[in-house]
Amino acid sequence: MLGTRIITAIVLLAILLPALFAGSPWPFAAVTLVLIAAGGWEWGRLNGLAQPAALAMGAALAGLCLFTLLGPGLAAVPAGLWWVLGGAWVLGSAHALRLGPAGWPRLPRAGRLVLGFVLLWGAWAAIATARGIGLNFILSVFCLVWVADVFAYFGGRTMGRRKLAPAISPGKSWEGVWTGMAAVLLLGLAWTFGLEPRLHTDTPSLYARLLTGLGLPLGLLALVFLSAMSVIGDLFESLIKRAVGAKDSSQLLPGHGGVLDRVDALLPVFPLALALNSLVA
Repeated sequence: MLGTRIITAIVLLAILLPALFAGSPWPFAAVTLVLIAAGGWEWGRLNGLAQPAALAMGAALAGLCLFTLLGPGLAAVPAGLWWVLGGAWVLGSAHALRLGPAGWPRLPRAGRLVLGFVLLWGAWAAIATARGIGLNFILSVFCLVWVADVFAYFGGRTMGRRKLAPAISPGKSWEGVWTGMAAVLLLGLAWTFGLEPRLHTDTPSLYARLLTGLGLPLGLLALVFLSAMSVIGDLFESLIKRAVGAKDSSQLLPGHGGVLDRVDALLPVFPLALALNSLVA
């Protein structure tokens, strides 16, 4: 199992890293388009669609992403849309988590499918837009989510006592959440005031924009909020899987599960990061 996970991770990195570090943002937009389309297929299956209909959902999502990229272009996406998508994540996920796994299937299936379609398209558009802003910017958003997740895991393993959401994800604890948030705050400060001035990066990171543009207290609060939303994204996907009795969103990524299993924490963070960035851009 570990060997399979490592091989899959190496293959993914061999595809993603060259696209991410390419001189143009287009290769990364194309690669993430394929991944988000696969996520659309997984969302359809998790919400009761038969295979042909789930494939059609993934294809339609890919088509909308491609139209956005080649038609009006990502530059035409208004900043207000990030606030709308961010608000949908905050309010929608709060409602879903309140309903719990038993309540999710009782929501109209058409509404669940439309919600997934919109949120996945919005996440892809935000990720592709972030790459267009600059390599340092998008890496800082990725690292925020990864650091929050890794330190939450180790913090929960070593200090976890109080369960965060036992009915949805029994392994998560409040202590893990606080540890992840503290690590993100330290990362943001170190990146902004230590690393970034020495590397002469292509564009300011999300951390630098928030901590200097909003001021230190509000900037740190914004990082705490984004860290919390990465946890919400993870819990939201876990809730959907638990509602249908699925361990993974699919088996597309051997040893890792599905695409949604790997990107769930990223989905709310990127639109919200761009919404906050619009305050200081």
